[in-house]
Amino acid sequence: MKHVHRALVTAATALAVIAVPAAVSAAPQETDRAGLQEQLDHVVATGAVGALAEVRDEHGVWRGTSGVAELGTSRPVPVGGKFRVGSITKTFVATVVLQLVDEGRLRLDDTVAKWLPGVVPNGQHITVRNLLSHTSGLYDYRLTLQMPPAPKFLVNRWRTWTAPELVQRAVANAPSFEPPGSAYKYSNTGYILLGQIIEQVTGRPYGEEIKARIIQPLHLRDISLPGTSPRIGEPHPHGYVPIEQADGTHLVDYTEMNPSVMGASGEIISTTKDLNHFIAALLNGRLLPGHLLDEMKTPGVESKKYGLGLAWQDTSCGVRVYGNDGDALAYQSWSFATEDGRRQATVALTPDFQVDTDDVVDALLDKGFCG
Repeated sequence: MKHVHRALVTAATALAVIAVPAAVSAAPQETDRAGLQEQLDHVVATGAVGALAEVRDEHGVWRGTSGVAELGTSRPVPVGGKFRVGSITKTFVATVVLQLVDEGRLRLDDTVAKWLPGVVPNGQHITVRNLLSHTSGLYDYRLTLQMPPAPKFLVNRWRTWTAPELVQRAVANAPSFEPPGSAYKYSNTGYILLGQIIEQVTGRPYGEEIKARIIQPLHLRDISLPGTSPRIGEPHPHGYVPIEQADGTHLVDYTEMNPSVMGASGEIISTTKDLNHFIAALLNGRLLPGHLLDEMKTPGVESKKYGLGLAWQDTSCGVRVYGNDGDALAYQSWSFATEDGRRQATVALTPDFQVDTDDVVDALLDKGFCG
């Protein structure tokens, strides 16, 4: 269900020599259903240090973990462990934007120039809808940053980035395409701008709006927006990135880092339980009226299964599921639910970067929804 190619799988060959412990299954309290634990173990055996999942449906709740919480130990991944959700943050941001649309304080056809004059070239032709649907053509600022396995990646580990800095890095490059709205190109820059627009409209940082409008009303006690704080909070599995060193490429513990580099495009920390609750509440109409939820489910371009901060996929049993996925480098996550929000599945893992795990995670999610 990944709509973003994993940027770090190019390090797989170099990491083939890294020893990762075999999968260690943490037996869940609930009875295993239809091989979910077996499939989760397969995810870890394929390409992860550790993984955790929660599936909710008419039969109840299944939770499972596999692998280890930290390399060099036998400590199991905590069932209620916290992790960085990456781009699932975008669904929270999009929800707040659409709530402001519902209140008449913002329009989907408002231009970037209206709210952030002079910030973006051609801003008078790029709309809020374009930013939400990745059809703005704005260059992705992430492509301007050092990435693993380059050793220089670690230089900025503790650096605090501002939204204007990240936007400036992006707009120093030519657009990916023109005119806006004519194509799809994933761009984290659009969501950094949406965070700024939320602040312009409300007078408060986007993080405060997410807390007031989503986290607090839904009682999502384990979701947080860390801002510049490097810590995740307990309990949590450790996450790693591959880094080239003198004697080869090794996994370096990257659990703690300054998340301002992700900002409104990916800073949220959560648990599987709270992500399931959020996606279910969104899809069953607790956060948005029906016509705006329909907007969220409408693709920006016909060839992509991505609307306004929301992605979707059709399972093997013909059930369409909606949600999003996220890549926070040391953590990867997937959270989807059926259209009525009654069946949900969230998976998070700490990759070892030997292979791309998308296919095996897809198989786990498919089993969760189809049995």
